[in-house]
Amino acid sequence: MSRNKSAGNLGSAIGAIVWVVVVLLPQQASAIPLFNRQTGQNCVACHAGGQFPELTPYGRLFKMTGYTIGQRTIPVSGMAVLSYSKVSDTAKSDDPGADFQKNKSLIFPTASLFLAGKITDNIGAFTQITYDNYATQSDDGRFHGHTNADNIDIRYADRFIDTGRDLIVGVSVNNNPSVSDPWNTAPAWMQYVPVPSPTSSQFIDGNSPYPGFGAGGNIAGITAYAYWNQMVYAEIGGYRTANGLFRFMSAGLSNADVTKLNGINPYWRLALNREWGAHSLMVGTSGMVARVFDDPLDTSDASTTHHFRDLGLDAQYQYLLDPHSVTAQIAYMKTHHRFPDFLAGQAGAFVDASGNALPDSNSTDTVNVLRAKVTYVFHAKYGGSLGLFSLTGSANTANQTSGFDPGTGTITLAPDVSRVNASLTGDPATRGWTYEVFWTPIQYMRVGAQYTAYSRFNGAANNYDGFGRNARDNNSLFLYVWAAY
Repeated sequence: MSRNKSAGNLGSAIGAIVWVVVVLLPQQASAIPLFNRQTGQNCVACHAGGQFPELTPYGRLFKMTGYTIGQRTIPVSGMAVLSYSKVSDTAKSDDPGADFQKNKSLIFPTASLFLAGKITDNIGAFTQITYDNYATQSDDGRFHGHTNADNIDIRYADRFIDTGRDLIVGVSVNNNPSVSDPWNTAPAWMQYVPVPSPTSSQFIDGNSPYPGFGAGGNIAGITAYAYWNQMVYAEIGGYRTANGLFRFMSAGLSNADVTKLNGINPYWRLALNREWGAHSLMVGTSGMVARVFDDPLDTSDASTTHHFRDLGLDAQYQYLLDPHSVTAQIAYMKTHHRFPDFLAGQAGAFVDASGNALPDSNSTDTVNVLRAKVTYVFHAKYGGSLGLFSLTGSANTANQTSGFDPGTGTITLAPDVSRVNASLTGDPATRGWTYEVFWTPIQYMRVGAQYTAYSRFNGAANNYDGFGRNARDNNSLFLYVWAAY
């Protein structure tokens, strides 16, 4: 009976998505998003196989020249997502309603407004404001929406071309390390489908491990970059707290939710690029050093900062020749995290199976994240991708949220922790695959299906929470309609 009900829910969701596509087709076919209006180009000129936001060589030049190619136009666009998420096993949970909110429900999770485009011949911008329809939930179970600043990238750029030189130079004022990067192996861009916030979507691809910088986003930075002969790209800059004059970069976030950085935190990027015929290849590296206050409401003591040192390696290959588009990406990030003294060396709340004390919490952790993906698109309409994710790192008793109670000898949970997200070992190891197929019926809308399968989660393939939940129980189906105007 439950199997038929589940199949019915999925069928209803697919039917609703198809209905939305059919309704939108005649309305969207003549619409042109902001950058298309500005350049007069079709989406496939800037986006590989038309799959926004992944860029082609022309799209990268458009970005590096400050979004200034073309004519000034109405600087407004928008996008919205309709989605459906289904977690493989919701039974191994103490509170399925909280652990899997909106599971097997068709929802409108998020939308964004873009204010962007050419301002002058040398100045342009890309600014995104995002609305989350499920940002918070009150005690009575009702969800409440919230709007805040998302990615912001404001640029000055110039290009110098003669018989032996092609040089682009620029300055970016932005709020997310690597949002200025022109390749989709950058942490800010490798995850591309907007992620719904209800917990039914907590295990979909967008929430699986991705390379990232310890500083996070909604901070304030200034970077300078140069691109020489379409071969060498270099960028360097620094980031600080988005407050004072830069508060607009974290607009919509409360003071307690704004990342507080200690001083100026350096960021760098270097990439070598080669283009020949329909092919392009990039290999690169990036890094950042960040000092993040433990309590964003108390920045009076520098000894309470977390120290992050991030080092990344990445590569991207593209083959673009109509009707085929192939993109292969790989990105690796190693993060060294040194904890404030008051958090290091703490006795654990649990014991081992024999009742012996566990090691004190670490003073430093190391985390390694590997991400790889291959995507193929035919006629800018039909596509699919295969993605791999793998996170490994230091086991730390500070991250152990379930274990043997010293008094009873039985396995218990730490306070305010769901067993679905619990860790019996304190080991962060998580790995798996994501399979995706998508259809772009018109160039401003994508309909997609992703299936994310876990072989390891929170350090184990089986019984990672101590209560019988396995990594494969988190396998998730994600259906979406993603439209832009």
